[in-house]
Amino acid sequence: MTPTPSPHSPSPRHRPSRRARGIGGCAAALVLAATAAVPASAVPASAVPASAGGGLNEVLFVGNNWDGTADVIESTGDYAKVGRINVIPDRKERMREIHLNPVRLAFFLGIRHTVGEGHDQYVDDMYSTPDGSAVVVSRPSFADVVSIDVATGKLNWRFPVSGFRSDHMAVSPDGRRVAVSASTSNTVHVLDIVTGKEAGSFDTGDKPHENVFTDGGRYIWNMSIGEVNNDLDAPWLDWTKGDRRITVVDADTFEQVKVIDMRERLDAFGREDLSDSVRPVAFTPDESRLYFQVSFFNGFLEYDVAADEITRIKELPKNPDTDEDRATWVNDSRHHGMSMNPRGTKLCVAGTMDDYATVVDRGTLEEGPLVAVSKPYWATVSGDGRHCVVSESGSDQVTAIDFATGRKVASVPVGDHPQRVRVGHVPAGWTGPSAG
Repeated sequence: MTPTPSPHSPSPRHRPSRRARGIGGCAAALVLAATAAVPASAVPASAVPASAGGGLNEVLFVGNNWDGTADVIESTGDYAKVGRINVIPDRKERMREIHLNPVRLAFFLGIRHTVGEGHDQYVDDMYSTPDGSAVVVSRPSFADVVSIDVATGKLNWRFPVSGFRSDHMAVSPDGRRVAVSASTSNTVHVLDIVTGKEAGSFDTGDKPHENVFTDGGRYIWNMSIGEVNNDLDAPWLDWTKGDRRITVVDADTFEQVKVIDMRERLDAFGREDLSDSVRPVAFTPDESRLYFQVSFFNGFLEYDVAADEITRIKELPKNPDTDEDRATWVNDSRHHGMSMNPRGTKLCVAGTMDDYATVVDRGTLEEGPLVAVSKPYWATVSGDGRHCVVSESGSDQVTAIDFATGRKVASVPVGDHPQRVRVGHVPAGWTGPSAG
């Protein structure tokens, strides 16, 4: 058996040479408890037919951001490839529109040379419809969300977001609506997943990022990450990053319920040195604790939802080969990606710039083996809940890690620069869109 490589070896590719960039609450504890979130990695139960029945197969969608494709692989077992979807079948039309609009062209090129690390961003996030007939994709460089028929590969609908870039999404527990961040307009749009019609929208802090439906779909939490496109990365310049906060809204009326300013909570915890830019998150199954990553930090924090306070912090090992110049870290994030096993006993953390992933015991916060992976960008949970699946954007593959042992169990090649990985469904026997 080939030994596991050291996590402290440099990434074989895609390491940015200099800079690769992406673009107060005082309510009662009862309100916080009422808006507690379901696990960010969980698949909405009501959106998933039992045992993927009804002629559906459960799969993992892997968004290859620079390719403009989504690889579809098995959600358990050996993660064999099932098929591939072209998520930019309308590329010529979109490029023609962009080149005819100087403002849009400027933003398109800006995305390419900052957050895109010299590449266009064609797929950030994706979810399948409840019946498995379509996949809904946010496309940052095209500033839109589209629905693609998995049988034909053709567009069902297209929704241009406000501003010039679309980002992270979330699907409601019933699978009927999808929320998408419009990162340059500080807005979240909520769409009907079947028709693409907008149900509503709400304002956020600067650069909305992660979205999570909570309390059975009653609320939406949005985490804004602030400005991550500039080189003002010294700790004393953190104030220049903008308005970063968690915005909680009613998912029916889109009225603001609460704003959580992590700056206040971090200061009270004695960590004035940490950024308050909340990145990927994970919630416990009982919805009592929130685990979150912040910009520039190799680790994560624990937040007690009802008490409205940070309770613990976990600093993970640094890779000695990682450049300590913060301006070289992609999108201000040293670590980016978290998931939790269904029992709520283990956390899986993607150590993005440190080239490893690790499983952490939630009780003790002790990490397991550091599994060498190249620039991991996301972490999700396999269909059977046994494995953490991370995207290796630096080596164009996804890797599964056993929650029980913390050891690598499989790696599967995918397309160029995989980022988001989501559990979804396709029709039984599906192997890709028809050639016609």
